[in-house]
Amino acid sequence: MTRTREASLDPVSHQGALRVAYLGPPGTFTEQALVEHLGLVESPASEISPFGSVEEVVEVTAAGSFDIGFVPIENSIEGTVNATLDSLVFDCDLLIQREVIMDVHLDLMAVPGTDLTDIERVLSFPHASAQCRNFLSRRLTQAEVLATNSTAEAARVVGTNRLARTAALAPTLSASLYGLEVIASSVEDHPDNQTRFFALARAGIPPVTGHDKTSIVCFQSSDKPGSLHSILGQFAARGINLTKLESRPTKRSLGAYCFIVDMEGHLADEVVADCLRDLHAMLARVKFLGSYPAAGEKSTIRRREAVQAWQAADEWVATLRGQIRNGVDIRRRP
Repeated sequence: MTRTREASLDPVSHQGALRVAYLGPPGTFTEQALVEHLGLVESPASEISPFGSVEEVVEVTAAGSFDIGFVPIENSIEGTVNATLDSLVFDCDLLIQREVIMDVHLDLMAVPGTDLTDIERVLSFPHASAQCRNFLSRRLTQAEVLATNSTAEAARVVGTNRLARTAALAPTLSASLYGLEVIASSVEDHPDNQTRFFALARAGIPPVTGHDKTSIVCFQSSDKPGSLHSILGQFAARGINLTKLESRPTKRSLGAYCFIVDMEGHLADEVVADCLRDLHAMLARVKFLGSYPAAGEKSTIRRREAVQAWQAADEWVATLRGQIRNGVDIRRRP
């Protein structure tokens, strides 16, 4: 099903209606993040289509069938969504356009009339199930936990098939979409649960905003003592703050790893560009994943403060330049 919405997200390759692919079906946290955090409302300005897996979203975006692919990348409880990260690192050449960070709460839902003691099976996205590990071990000790491609897919399967003795871990919205009843609310292990999402496109780097991140992948030519230290030293020497550092196996042999780095700053910042130049020269390969506006608490305030600082600096320089004498030589003549 394709729905029509208006989008504020505008990659440089976009012409006409903005085509957005996201991890579906309708009712996922991914769809909620699209609606609430990317300024999308009902309008012919964009076409939004759900897909059954992260890999499908990445594939259709890389193929050019969609302008934007929107997928989860990380959760504050369970960590990185490896399906998304591995697709970006190894399977395609997409660039991050935006990140979104959203509070998420998971509900246990089932066919109306189902009691908690009736449940023998729980369906959900593996990352979501892991976020509710304590609840499942305490309250549903005997229940079998089964994997689906998304939280909303779990709710759709239970609701569409009216499965008895089966529950889904999913967003609250999914219950109303698929005719289910919430048995237990906000069952995640930690109340401050958040998920991070990426908007991906085939081309284009968003302009510098003053509060940005840059993501890269560092591939080593060989594993030797001090190799990671030499990489990190490039950031430390320039005072670049790293917001995330993660290793992933390269899929080639045991012990072979690459490093995924998120840093503060933008490719347009000379200090970041200089760091990337040195890394590119010293490593087997550096893959650029994107420079994009940073999300999170107070991100809008920080961007506004950066713009105000730039404006004040421009005015200061203009005032100084206004004092330059034109054509007057004040040197003492003999």
